[in-house]
Amino acid sequence: MKNYARQHKSFLSQMINENFEDRDFSGCDLSGIDLKEVDLSGINFVGACLCGANLSGAILTGANLSEANLCQANLSQADLRQANLCGALLREVKLNQSNLWGACLCNVDFQQADLSAAILIEASLIEANLVKANLTGTKLCGAMLIEANFNQADLTSADLRWANLMAANLSEAIVERTNLSNVKLYETIMPDGSIYQQSLANSFQSISYYSGF
Repeated sequence: MKNYARQHKSFLSQMINENFEDRDFSGCDLSGIDLKEVDLSGINFVGACLCGANLSGAILTGANLSEANLCQANLSQADLRQANLCGALLREVKLNQSNLWGACLCNVDFQQADLSAAILIEASLIEANLVKANLTGTKLCGAMLIEANFNQADLTSADLRWANLMAANLSEAIVERTNLSNVKLYETIMPDGSIYQQSLANSFQSISYYSGF
């Protein structure tokens, strides 16, 4: 069995050493590592394995986590502003109260993730998988949600003002008290399974009249 404890201690010393120029941990096995409240801004974690890692309260602004595996990791209250997580695996991850403002989250697998009260303003979640995700109270204002899958997701009290939901899947999603003012809809699958076919020319508007909301 590999001595991960010693290996993780070495990785951690490099991460927190500001004089260590090459903080590149792409492809590294960091599963289960404790990085709580550590400043990891700008670090390269491309393709790294961070399954079950504790990153709660960590600063990851501008970090590159594309294609990383963060399944079941704890990222609650983490700062991920402008971070790149494209193609990352975040199934069952804890991202409650995290800040993902402007983050690149295209094609991320958030299935059953906890994103409650998270900030995803102007984030890009194109083709993201949010099946059964907890998005209660989440701020998604101006987010790019094209072709995102929200099947059975909980969007109670979420704020999606001015979000782009073109071709997104909202089937069976919970949208109680959800703010959907001025969202952009076209070929969007609505919670009741119907497909919204509004013309593109008039796609920005309040849809509070829609019987499914």
